[in-house]
Amino acid sequence: MQILMLSSTFPYPPTRGGTQVRTFNLLKYLRQYHSITLVTQRESDVMDAEIAGLRECVDNLVVFDRPSEQVSSAEIPKKIQRLSSFLFTGTPPNVLNRYSIEMQSWIDNFVKSSKCDVITCEHSVNEIYIRPDFQTHVKTIINIHSSVYGTCLNQLATGTSENQLRDKINLPLLRRYEQNYCSKFSNIVVTTAEDKEQLQKFNPKAEIAVIPNGVDLVSFPKRLQDPGGHRIIFIGAMDNLANIDAVCFFSNEVLPEIQKLYPDTTFDIVGSRPDSAVLALGQKPGINVTGSVPSMVEYLHKSTVCVVPMRTGFGIKNKTLEAMAAGIPVVGSDRGVEGLAVDGINTPIRALRANQTTEYISAITQLFEQPKLRQQLSTCARELIETQFTWEIAGQRYNQICSEKK
Repeated sequence: MQILMLSSTFPYPPTRGGTQVRTFNLLKYLRQYHSITLVTQRESDVMDAEIAGLRECVDNLVVFDRPSEQVSSAEIPKKIQRLSSFLFTGTPPNVLNRYSIEMQSWIDNFVKSSKCDVITCEHSVNEIYIRPDFQTHVKTIINIHSSVYGTCLNQLATGTSENQLRDKINLPLLRRYEQNYCSKFSNIVVTTAEDKEQLQKFNPKAEIAVIPNGVDLVSFPKRLQDPGGHRIIFIGAMDNLANIDAVCFFSNEVLPEIQKLYPDTTFDIVGSRPDSAVLALGQKPGINVTGSVPSMVEYLHKSTVCVVPMRTGFGIKNKTLEAMAAGIPVVGSDRGVEGLAVDGINTPIRALRANQTTEYISAITQLFEQPKLRQQLSTCARELIETQFTWEIAGQRYNQICSEKK
């Protein structure tokens, strides 16, 4: 079968971040059974060697330069222009900013020439390249990493929005946008049941499948021993707004209280491209902002506890899966452990849940003090990942959807 995969985010190397990890690993699995043409965009930090590496992973690689964002002479007119464009086109600015006319023309010609049986959009930002009439003669699949409407709604509800006025204006527009673009696809794929429920409301008849993220178990082996101590870690791309909010909240609200009880407590913030707000946290006692590191798993293995204090952002978190795979006890918020059965009736405890400052203090204190509890979480979490959250399992499900007759 001939599959055309669209990813405006360059998905190589897969260590770049969440979007890249999911796209690359699903691509890698599908290529075992199908011919893959990948159309992607190159940003300024993508090296020639990385393009060569990705080319080895597909049958045909087509790379376009990412369009340059138009710069207005003043910030306020620029914002007004963006809102006006959203109102009249129905497409959010972050989608339009990635839109390439040249890429659209190439895709149109490829589809017109009947060179593919299936088109997959890896992340909803790529939906813009799908013409409504495509699904009349090819199967079209949208792989939604998280609902943009659901994310905006959650940010407003939790007070984590960067700009509440803007997001209140955008919310109904995002609802309309998501509802409209989903209608262009034969099949919809999401990462959590919560996103499925959200999108099913827009179109009760839509074919929606839940395919969670996974972990490469070779890259994230279970640690051989418990290091003990009072070392806390957070992992993730540190230019991501949800991650920035999470580490700022934890560093300002939770960590000082933990350090009153355990003065030697340290907090490693491990991830690429740290924002200025994250770099500033490095001035606080016990906080180490690493930036990009050669091996994320080495930092995990040295840690006592991994925290995932997300207050916004929908979907299963790769950071949570990777920490659990590595056997590191996790303390996470409802958002941080979304889509994972980590507690409850007839469910082994696989992580400790916390949403308020006092809950984080209680959970982390328990793990600092109880080696047996750390061992329990380590063992049960790893078993969960091995049986339900590998890229092999995710790839099998994705392949089934791609292979089903339209």
